[in-house]
Amino acid sequence: MAGSGSRGNGNELYEILGVPKSASDTDIKKAYRKLAKEFHPDKNPDAGDKFKEISFAYDVLSDAKKRQIYDRCGLQGLQESGGEGPGFGGHDIFSQLFGGGLFGGMGGMGGMGGRRYQGEDTIHPLKVSLEDLYKGKTSKLQLSKNKICSACKGKGSKSGQSYQCRGCRGNGYKIQFKPIVGGMSAQVNVKCTDCSGEGQTIPEGEKCGVCRGKKVVIETKILEVNITKGMEDGARITFWGQGDEQPGMEVGDVVIVLQQKPHEKFQRSDCDLFMTHTITLTEALCGFQFLVKHLDGRDIVVKHPAGQIIKPGDVKGIPNEGMPLPKSPFEHGNLFIKFDVSFPSNNFADIEKLKMLEGVLPPRPDFTMPSGEHVEEVCLQEYDPNDRRSHGTSRGDSDDEEGNTSRIQCPAQ
Repeated sequence: MAGSGSRGNGNELYEILGVPKSASDTDIKKAYRKLAKEFHPDKNPDAGDKFKEISFAYDVLSDAKKRQIYDRCGLQGLQESGGEGPGFGGHDIFSQLFGGGLFGGMGGMGGMGGRRYQGEDTIHPLKVSLEDLYKGKTSKLQLSKNKICSACKGKGSKSGQSYQCRGCRGNGYKIQFKPIVGGMSAQVNVKCTDCSGEGQTIPEGEKCGVCRGKKVVIETKILEVNITKGMEDGARITFWGQGDEQPGMEVGDVVIVLQQKPHEKFQRSDCDLFMTHTITLTEALCGFQFLVKHLDGRDIVVKHPAGQIIKPGDVKGIPNEGMPLPKSPFEHGNLFIKFDVSFPSNNFADIEKLKMLEGVLPPRPDFTMPSGEHVEEVCLQEYDPNDRRSHGTSRGDSDDEEGNTSRIQCPAQ
């Protein structure tokens, strides 16, 4: 631990929290919570150092023993008393807050103290079709993983001997000093680059001939992934203890994450399926039937009786034809169909047939033609968003542009 030689004015930590030296425990806690929310790394990634200062100040001032030492002797006195009194746990408080022992516990074998840490899980995405999720499927997946070298039993050397790293003396980390408040500095443990934090190095001539000192070899493994009916996009299938092996570490898991591929016909929402189907105006008025090829290969005949009108945008449901329920695969959600209606083209029938059709359809609403000199008849025209004449230009401007002074004529009634 290094310092500036100054004992400090005894107010730095209070200033960090923005409270007076006479602040109560409640005031200190309120100030800390407010600042911690503002400067937490999850919310403010660039404020890591500020957050550490806030945490350090609160750790001292919220503890009666530490606060008493700090008020009496300042930061220098707090540092010198780091191994005394309850709450210090025999460790330097500065080291605790600024990384002390972090790599010492996780680094080389000498620094692990017999503890075994859980290795990282291997996350692997697996693309599946909607048919796979509907019917269920077993997929074979080939993965490469690290396996502890059997030739050297994970030692990395021919003799099986381990050699202490000279750079970190087997700790797996090196000590650096970081400036903190009041001109003081705190020791920070940084992963040793000479041994990659392992605490050991192996001379080139002593490296294992199989793993070349890496302690692990690459193994190819085939996993059978059982996709059960009704599983959802993003579902996770875990193979316990099948992850990468590393000396001194518990083996992690392999986690398969399902990724559903888009389907050309169906969309899924939980256990329901949705699709869109286009019918003609005749079908919309007079009934219809059509085939739906389902996800399991079945042909479903969808029928709708005459007289029950389908309007554009209507949604109808078919019970129990959705996705299987994951915990009860013999039960299903629903299939919903949204209908678009295709209208016939212009002049699809002559006047006589249209009059016959009008006699069948519901009557038009009554209309009375008004009279007087202020009544003017107009006709609708096709709208073309790319044609200026379709926009709000004046009649005079529209006539002049093309040299066409004629107006659109209404068809004969």
